Amino acid sequence: MNGRQRILAMLDGKKPDRLPFMPITMMYAADQIERCYRDYATDHRVLVEGQIQIAQEFDFDYVSCISDPAREASDCGAQISFFDDQPPAIDEANALLANKTALLSLESPSHLPGGRMHDRIEAAALFRNRIGDEKLIEGWIEGPCAEAADLRGINSLMLDFFDDPSFVRDLFEFVTEMEIDFAEAQIEAGVDLIGIGDAAASLVGPRIYEEFVWEYEKKMVDAIKGRGVLVRLHICGNTRAILRGMGELDCDIVDLDYMVSMAEARKAMDADQVLLGNVDPVNTLLHGSPEDIHEALSLCYEEAGSRYIVGAGCEIPRGTPARNIKSMLNFAEEAQR
Repeated sequence: MNGRQRILAMLDGKKPDRLPFMPITMMYAADQIERCYRDYATDHRVLVEGQIQIAQEFDFDYVSCISDPAREASDCGAQISFFDDQPPAIDEANALLANKTALLSLESPSHLPGGRMHDRIEAAALFRNRIGDEKLIEGWIEGPCAEAADLRGINSLMLDFFDDPSFVRDLFEFVTEMEIDFAEAQIEAGVDLIGIGDAAASLVGPRIYEEFVWEYEKKMVDAIKGRGVLVRLHICGNTRAILRGMGELDCDIVDLDYMVSMAEARKAMDADQVLLGNVDPVNTLLHGSPEDIHEALSLCYEEAGSRYIVGAGCEIPRGTPARNIKSMLNFAEEAQR
């Protein structure tokens, strides 16, 4: 089996020749090709080169368009700071929607050449041209809570849930429409799967998640799956309080951060839900030994059951020893023997 076939077999309820291997790499991939991260995040050709090289070196089963969460906000007009060797950052002190009335005149970006969203679409097309069907190709969008926080400012948004819920719903409607449009453009360019990153959702409790966030995540998931494309959900942080809701979104893959045990996730979700993760990226992957990684993955696999994809809790940190990543691959190869 090649990488794409391996992942599709797992998601189709079949037994692949080994466990699929889908860790998130961004800065690590840029370092592998000795390019600064500014280039990786702003030039799709550099991103594609880095992703293909690292996927081939460590036999990942997929490549990804992910680089940073600021693409959509940037094209909406938010102030973004760029750095030579760190991801772009949104200027929270000068949030685009610091004045809520600005939402009334905010227009969804049009993916025109020169924009950061268009650059991701070009990455998807270049992946399809260079990878073909050898590995699964992943596009990426921000989830409703994450993108709303990028546009409004995280602290302001958290207060808005209580002070102005109607504004939050209007903002989430705008974001959801924009992100579905962005996902569809990546689908047309050739991706097999759309990742939805909704990091800010881990900061709200179950009541706010169920009342505000879940329905908009669900709209995104349903729209993407309606196009015949797979969905991977990744919410950074401690998501224990919202696991049940995450499992009810009908995502093909739920990608968990290391703060949540696979046992908790499996208990909260359907037995057929494919889980991905969730080794501690720093304490285990960066600073641990291959033996530590094998032990951690063994526990993940035992708790998740056979519907499991090997990965880390979040991005593999730059500087992680190659032997540690190869240990993850070795586990994926050995686990089903």
